[in-house]
Amino acid sequence: MTKQQTLESLKTARAFHEEQMKKIDLLINGKAVEDPTTVSKRECEYGKWLYSHEKHLREVLGSQFYYSLESFHARWHEQYYKIYLIFFKEEKKGIFAKIRGENKVSPLEVEKAKVYYRELVEFSNELLRVMSSCERRINALQDSKFH
Repeated sequence: MTKQQTLESLKTARAFHEEQMKKIDLLINGKAVEDPTTVSKRECEYGKWLYSHEKHLREVLGSQFYYSLESFHARWHEQYYKIYLIFFKEEKKGIFAKIRGENKVSPLEVEKAKVYYRELVEFSNELLRVMSSCERRINALQDSKFH
């Protein structure tokens, strides 16, 4: 990957991540989300980018930067999983549950999700900060460092 391709892929990965945060924000604020973010850190678009380019990113950025990207991404998914369980856990199937409205998320659970979301935002900000540092590092590297 050339320097420019590496920068573009990093920007695309950032956009993937930011799009997921927007979806989760909508969810937290009571909007329906048809295609929820996957809980697997390897199956989300950011994770696919991170793990499919691992060798190149380690070569260009160094293991410490790569570890930071991977670590914050993993922690983000762990936190997101708590929110996912609140909104997408197996719904009760019975007709009486539907009539009584038991498939809805309780206000207490929504408040709990909002607390989790605030923590998720912190992980997201850290991940984005590391990505910005990576972008600066890539820009500072000589073109010869890239294939």
